[in-house]
Amino acid sequence: MGKLFGTDGVRGKANVDLTPELVCCLGKAVAHVLVGEETPAIAIGKDTRISGDLLESALIAGILSGGVDVYRLGVIPTPAIAYLTRHLKADAGAVISASHNPFEDNGIKFFNRFGFKLSDELEAQVEDLVFGCEELPQATGADIGRIIDFENAKEVYSQYMIKQFDGSLAGLKVVLDCANGAASEVSPHVIEELGAELIVINNQPDGVNINANCGSTHLDFLKEEVIRHQADIGIGHDGDADRMLAVDETGAEVDGDKILVICAKHMKEKGLLKNDMVVVTVMSNIGLKKAFEEADIQVEVTGVGDRYVLERMVEKDASLGGEQSGHIIFLDTNTTGDGLMSALKLMEVMVKQKKPLSELAAQMQTYPQVLVNVRVTDKEEAMDNPDFVREIKRMEEKLGDQGRILVRPSGTEPKIRIMVEGQDLEELDSMARELKKIIAK
Repeated sequence: MGKLFGTDGVRGKANVDLTPELVCCLGKAVAHVLVGEETPAIAIGKDTRISGDLLESALIAGILSGGVDVYRLGVIPTPAIAYLTRHLKADAGAVISASHNPFEDNGIKFFNRFGFKLSDELEAQVEDLVFGCEELPQATGADIGRIIDFENAKEVYSQYMIKQFDGSLAGLKVVLDCANGAASEVSPHVIEELGAELIVINNQPDGVNINANCGSTHLDFLKEEVIRHQADIGIGHDGDADRMLAVDETGAEVDGDKILVICAKHMKEKGLLKNDMVVVTVMSNIGLKKAFEEADIQVEVTGVGDRYVLERMVEKDASLGGEQSGHIIFLDTNTTGDGLMSALKLMEVMVKQKKPLSELAAQMQTYPQVLVNVRVTDKEEAMDNPDFVREIKRMEEKLGDQGRILVRPSGTEPKIRIMVEGQDLEELDSMARELKKIIAK
């Protein structure tokens, strides 16, 4: 068998790659690796995919057979599971979700007892045991685990979110796109409780419509609704609500980079930005770095993936970090990207500064980016191709400090990802096509 864990847990086609048999073994392995000695328990939640029930049953069966209890949380956002794992003092948390992927996919990721994603070392331990799970010890008799239905999970998380907001959303008109996913009940409840005038779209999940032309990966309808309702802001979640993107009152997208700039500058003014530092990934726009330079905010750059952002935040004692895609971590309030928390923090700045979102977003100039994916047979050979390396160097010298080229192998597909960034879109497009042509040979 190949490697089980990717950059964000275990992913695959439900009941094809991610079978009940595999997931049951995963439950057994996690129960063996992550639990403590006394009253061991794991908290489990899921998004709205039709395959969620199937995989939840298999995962629970594996965990119970290892003698570990399960707190069953039901349909609930990923960040809520991270929070409730700590709240319930569980040994671990498990999320059944494939985030922004289509409904046919599903995945499982885990949190440790402190609500952090598992380290590479722990994932490797779990993976080794999955591939030999028939040898793991089986609980018998009274030692078999039990299911504990935690029926007020959504309310506990909602009340925690409400307490994090300083003030009221009264007077703000909000359009909220729930992506027919895990936030379909929680986010509307919290935003309405805080006093906003709310228009909710895509909050009727049926098991197969999660992320379907909606949510943070498909913002067109949200933009239309913001303009139609003359709203102050549009908020788009993904399927498991660990991220969000925004739309300003003019219908323009406000991505994760701009949200980070808005929130970081506000936090610094209030003395809440630890070490005057923000952690971002290599995909963040040059405009973000320039905006932070002007604000005297230090930027730490890490690899793509919110888990790597979080690791660097912990290492550097930073309170804010995130990705252009909308995974934003406010580490003083939660241990993972939290789409609802990000939305609340962004709206809090709007309320406190009494400024429209378009004006706040203008604090960062976005440099054009051209992204190209090239399918290859050997990623390492393609990356080391002398003509390719030489051409990248020539282009980087031409761009100087007003642009950059980022080339990286995909972590999940046989592809090389090319990103060219600068000021002249036509020039960037030409560069990207030339690099693609060299690799394609």
